[in-house]
Amino acid sequence: MSTHGRPARDEFGRPARDEHGRPARVEHGRPDGDEDGRPGRTARVERALRAAPAYALPEVLAAALSREYPAVSTARLLVSDYHSRTLMPVAPLLATPHPDSLALAVPDGEARAAEEAAETIRIRQSPAGRSFVTGRVLAAPEGDGDGSGEAGTYIPVRARGERLGVLEIGSSGSWSADEVGELAEIGELLGSALKVAWNRTDRYERARRRHRLTLAAELQWQLLPGHAHADDSFSLAGHLEPAYSIGGDNFDWSVEHDHLALTVTNGSGTGINAALLTSLTVGALRNARRSGADLGEQASLANDMVHVRHGGREFTETLVMRIDLADGKVHVIDAGSPRLLLLRGAEVAPVPLEQQMPLGMFPDTEYLPQSFELEPGDRLIIVSDGVFSATAPAGEYGAHQLEQAARRSRLQPAAEVPLTVIDELIEFHEGTDLADDAVVVCFDWNHPLGGAAPDPRGGAVRGESAV
Repeated sequence: MSTHGRPARDEFGRPARDEHGRPARVEHGRPDGDEDGRPGRTARVERALRAAPAYALPEVLAAALSREYPAVSTARLLVSDYHSRTLMPVAPLLATPHPDSLALAVPDGEARAAEEAAETIRIRQSPAGRSFVTGRVLAAPEGDGDGSGEAGTYIPVRARGERLGVLEIGSSGSWSADEVGELAEIGELLGSALKVAWNRTDRYERARRRHRLTLAAELQWQLLPGHAHADDSFSLAGHLEPAYSIGGDNFDWSVEHDHLALTVTNGSGTGINAALLTSLTVGALRNARRSGADLGEQASLANDMVHVRHGGREFTETLVMRIDLADGKVHVIDAGSPRLLLLRGAEVAPVPLEQQMPLGMFPDTEYLPQSFELEPGDRLIIVSDGVFSATAPAGEYGAHQLEQAARRSRLQPAAEVPLTVIDELIEFHEGTDLADDAVVVCFDWNHPLGGAAPDPRGGAVRGESAV
C-alpha cells in the first residue's frame, strides 16, 4: 500500500485509519475519483457502509445517499421473505445513527408507527419485484404509490449472484446513464455489506419473516451456504419448501478455484429430529471435504459418523457431487433418493446413476463416484423426493410433471427456476400445504472456466441495469 498522498477522511470527516490503526491515506490515481484524487461518490458510499454498525446499514446508507445525491429524499431496504414471494421492508430503527457521529439519535414515536405500518410487497406484482427478479435498476412514474409527486427508483441488492432484496429510493427528477450505473454499483456494495452484517445482528432476519419459523426450519436455514451464487462460468440457486416449517431436506455447496462441491440431502423423519440428523450429515460431509478427502471418502466418512450416532436406525439420502469448472465433468455419488435431471436445449432427461446405500445405513460402506460430462449451456436440476414423489388428489407428481416444469422454465435464469418448480408443485397440490419437505437446486454451466462464451439463456446479467 502506498504511504504517499493526503490523509484520508471517513464519512464523518474524521481522519480515517487502516486495519493496523495507522492514519490511512488516499492513493493518487485512484480510478473512482476526480482529477484531484478525491474519492468518487460510490467510493464514499462504500466507505460509509464499511464503517457502519451491522445493525444500521439502511440508515447510514440513506444518510450517505442524501449527501451524495441531493435529489434523494427517502431510502428504505426491502428484503426477500423465506418464500421468495414478497419483499419485506426493514423497519426503521427506534434509535438511528446521528449523521455527524456514531452516536444514536432517538426520534419520536413516528419510527414505531412506521414499523407497525410496514407493508409487504408482492414480487410478481410490483416494480420493486421486477427489479428484484431482473437485476435491473427500475424507475416508477413520478408520484407512483405515495402521492408525494416524487419518483420511486428500485435498485437490486445482490451479493455474488444471490438476490437479497431491493433498495427503494424516492427522488425528484430523473437519473442520467452514469448515475444509473452508480446506483447499480451501490446495490452491489450494499449486498456485500449485508452478507457480512447478516449474522452479526438479528435485524434483517426479523424483517424477512412473515411468520415464525419452527425450530427445525431455523436450524435448516442457518445451515445453508446461501440461496444462490453466480460466477462467470456458472450460476447456481436453491430453494426449500415449506419455507417456515422445513424439516430434514437441505442443500450445501462450496466454490473453489477449479470446481464446485454440491450436495443435496433428503433427510428422514420430521421436525427437530430430522433437522439434527441432517445437520450431522452436512457437518460430517463438510469436515471431510475441508480435510482434503475425495468424493468417495467424504461419503464414507459421513456414513460412518451417522451410523455411529444412530446405529443404522436413521439415515440420510444424499447426492454428493463435484463439478469441474474447467471442462464440465461431473463426479457424483447417488446415496439415496434425490433425482438429477439434465436439460440440454429443449430436451430433458434423468441422469442414469447407480443408487448406492444411504448415508448411515451400514458401517464401513464404500462409495464409488460415477461421472458424466456437461456441454456449455447445460442445466442440471436436482430435487428431493418431496418433489418427485409428492402425491395429491390428482396422483403422484412424478417424472413427467417434473420434466415438463423443467422444460417450461428453460429460458429463466437459474435463480428463478427452483421457485418456478416449487410453484408448479404447489399448484399440483391445489394450493394445499406440501406433505413432505421439498428441495430444488438448479445449476447452469455457461462455459468452461476462463472462457468467454455468453450465457445462452440471456437471463439477467450481474451488473446489468436500465431505467
